Amino acid sequence: MGWKGAAEPVLTRMPAVRRPEGHVPFKRKLAWTAGILVLYFFLTNVALLGLDQGEATDLFGQFRAILAGEFGSILQVGIGPIVTASIVLQLLGGTNLLGLDTDDPRDQVLYQGLQKLLVVVMTALTAIPMVFAGGFLPVQGSLSLGGLALDSTGVQLLLFVQIFVGGILLLYMDEVVSKWGVGSGIGLFIIAGVSQRLVAGFLSLSEEGFFYSWFQILTGRTDLDPIAGGAGLYQLVVTEGQLLALATTVLIFAIVVYAESVRIEIPLSHARVKGARGRFPVKLIYASVLPMILVRAVQANVQFLGQILNSQWGMPAWLGVYSEGQPVSGFFYYVAPIYSREEWLWWTAQVTQEWWQVLIRIGIDVAVMVGGGAIFAIFWVETTDMGPEATAKQIQNSGMQIPGFRQNVGVVEKVMERYIPQVTVIGGALVGLLAVAANMLGTIGSVTGTGLLLAVSITYKLYEEIAEEQMMEMHPMMRNMFGKE
Repeated sequence: MGWKGAAEPVLTRMPAVRRPEGHVPFKRKLAWTAGILVLYFFLTNVALLGLDQGEATDLFGQFRAILAGEFGSILQVGIGPIVTASIVLQLLGGTNLLGLDTDDPRDQVLYQGLQKLLVVVMTALTAIPMVFAGGFLPVQGSLSLGGLALDSTGVQLLLFVQIFVGGILLLYMDEVVSKWGVGSGIGLFIIAGVSQRLVAGFLSLSEEGFFYSWFQILTGRTDLDPIAGGAGLYQLVVTEGQLLALATTVLIFAIVVYAESVRIEIPLSHARVKGARGRFPVKLIYASVLPMILVRAVQANVQFLGQILNSQWGMPAWLGVYSEGQPVSGFFYYVAPIYSREEWLWWTAQVTQEWWQVLIRIGIDVAVMVGGGAIFAIFWVETTDMGPEATAKQIQNSGMQIPGFRQNVGVVEKVMERYIPQVTVIGGALVGLLAVAANMLGTIGSVTGTGLLLAVSITYKLYEEIAEEQMMEMHPMMRNMFGKE
């Protein structure tokens, strides 16, 4: 008996959100999406019972904008387990170690069940070291719950259960959006988290708020050094005035929107309906920016491992030296992504490392983001039926063909192979490079460049999906052509 036969009784019984039996009206999809979004914001404000918030440490601090969720809430782990499970499945599927045919309905059920099982396992593996190792989530001590007295170990178990339940809730919230709503739950949660931080960055009534800072400057409540000496100019552009962060934020918006509009359009014509023509767009960011989440998730897991090793057993200096919970030298320092200007401006007092150490770290970060972006973009395209072969079959099934070429799947596939693989690699590498540059310059609200990049691109994709849904709502025949019925 192969692994599929042995695992089938378990994988086929994994709870799943029921698929809609027919067409879901657009308004109902919006209602489901809005409802899940409201539930997400509600859960991010449900604090973990028994946690000592003042002493807790967020292991995903710099990655929080990408992994969503909220530190100290029931959604502590965010979408990390879902993304990690997706990485494992993509690697196994890309090397064909699973032996699953996604065109076979039985194998589709096994694949989805295996993905859920992996998310459950990853949620537990993420929550266990957070709660039981290193004192990252310290408890308040004993706790009385409904007349039941819990000692510190009992409170730790309670914390673990809450975090575990929150991770599973996110899994099924994502599934509800994917089947009954618009877009994907993962993208929706990232947009929600980044938007919240961005709005707070502009409107916060503290020194971190952009408008408040400028109100303080214009009213003379913030003393600036002389502009002529350069120090005052640095304060206006980089620190108090945040003009560089504003420029980076606006620039990311502009570049992403422009990159999303750059495309190669392959002409199509209907094989039976004369005069019916269309175009298949191969965008510059063909694989979207979601593969970038996979790259950052790998980096987050590496840093998470370093934190655990350092807190539990210590490590040799070449592997990593930590100060205030952050690596300052060694392997884990060099592979840590750069998320702010303060981490690479080696001529300032904020950076204690030598200039060559900082340059090595920048070089590794660029190589990982550019190379990883290209590699995961390829995996993403192949596993989401966006590759040349799958695209050719979709065009053939819709009754369309490329003018001047025979109506044959193999012929259409060869045409697609001229564009899709190259554009996928270029787009993935470009997104990685843009993310590193944005992180190094900084953004409004400490969103991180990668988080803002993801949010803008996902929002643009969501806008396109909403426009497509509205078009198919007005023209029901389009649903058959796009296979949405």
